Amino acid sequence: MIIGVPKESEAAFYADAAYAEKGARIAASRTEVFASADAVFQVLAHGANDKTGRADLPLLRRDQVLIGFFRPLGSPETVQETASTGAMGFAVEFMPRITRAQSMDALSSMATVAGYKAVLHAASILPRMFPMLMTAAGTVTPARVLIVGAGVAGLQAIATARRLGAVVSAYDIRPATKEEVRSLGARFVELPLEAADAQDTGGYAKAQDESFYRRQRELLARVVAESDVVITTAMVPGRKAPVLITADMVASMRPGSVIVDLAGERGGNCELTRAYATVVEHGVTIIGEVNLAGSVPYHASQMYARNITAFFLHLMKSGLPQVNLEDEITRETLLTRGGEVVHPRVRQALGLSPLAASAPQRASLGMSEPVKRGGSSDAV
Repeated sequence: MIIGVPKESEAAFYADAAYAEKGARIAASRTEVFASADAVFQVLAHGANDKTGRADLPLLRRDQVLIGFFRPLGSPETVQETASTGAMGFAVEFMPRITRAQSMDALSSMATVAGYKAVLHAASILPRMFPMLMTAAGTVTPARVLIVGAGVAGLQAIATARRLGAVVSAYDIRPATKEEVRSLGARFVELPLEAADAQDTGGYAKAQDESFYRRQRELLARVVAESDVVITTAMVPGRKAPVLITADMVASMRPGSVIVDLAGERGGNCELTRAYATVVEHGVTIIGEVNLAGSVPYHASQMYARNITAFFLHLMKSGLPQVNLEDEITRETLLTRGGEVVHPRVRQALGLSPLAASAPQRASLGMSEPVKRGGSSDAV
C-alpha cells in the first residue's frame, strides 16, 4: 500500500507514523503515488475538487482505478476529461441506497456528520440557549429549530437539536419521511401541497416546477418567521438547489436568528446564501459553509475510509481484479472505462447517445497482478 499523506492528515490527527505502523509506505510526492498505484482512493476527485483536481489528470493512466466523489451530474464535462485519461472511475455519490451497499454509502456518512455539525454551529452563534431551563432568574424558553429536508443530514440535525433541548419542527415534500421525523421527537410540518413524484427510486427528493416552489415558500413563511434556527438540506442530484427561503422570509425572522444552508455549494436553499461564507442580513446570520464534514476531520476520515474500503473489497469480492457489471453496486457507480463515459445519466447530461450493451459482463481492472484482500496494490 502506497500512501500520499496531505498536510490535512495532521490536522485530522492522523500522523505519518500511524500509516507506517499499518504497513504503508509514505510516498515522497503525489506524482509518485499515482505512478505507483493501480488503484487510487480520493475524497474529492476532479470535478468535485474545484481547486486542484485538474492537476491530477496528467497523473492518471489507462485502466487505473479511481474512487471518490466526482460531482458527476453537477459538472459532467469534468467526467469526460477524466475518461480521456483512460482511467476507470467510480463515483461514490452514485452508490445505490440498498441494504447491501449500506457499509459503502459515503454520501450518507458525510451527510450525517454535516447534519450534526450544522446544529452545533448554529447553537454556538445563536444568542439564545437551546434548552428550556429553570433558573434563579425564572424560566428560559427553548429555542425553536426548523429543519427543511428530512434526508440523512436532516434527520441527524433533528436528533442533535433534540438532544440539546430545542423544540424541533421539520418539513419535507416526501410524505414517507413523516414517521421518521416524529420518531425522533420532532413535529412534522404539514403543508397543503401535493408533490407529483416526490422522490425517485433511490429515495432522493425529485425536482418540482417553479409554481410548486412558489406555493411552498408562501406556506413555509410563517414557520420560518417563528423559528430561531433554520437548517436547510434540500438538494436534487444534478440540479441547482431549490430556493425555499426568500430575502423577505429572512427579514421576517427575529434579529439574532441563524440559518445554516447545507445546500450552499449548489446555490443554496436561501436566496441570500453565499457559498463558503457567513453573512449577516436583516440581523440574521446565514452560514453557507460547504464542507462541514471536514470540520470534524477525525471521525469523518474514519467513516469515509471504512466506506471506501468496503466498496473496494466488494469490487475485489472474488479476490480477482474484475468488475462485475451484473452487480448493481458496481454498475451504478462506474463512471468511466476504456476512454469513455459509461454511466447512462452522465452520458445523457453530456448529450451523448446511450452505449450499446456489450456482451461480456465482467471486465478486468487492468491491474498488474491479482489483488488479494489486504494486498498491497491499492493507494489511499
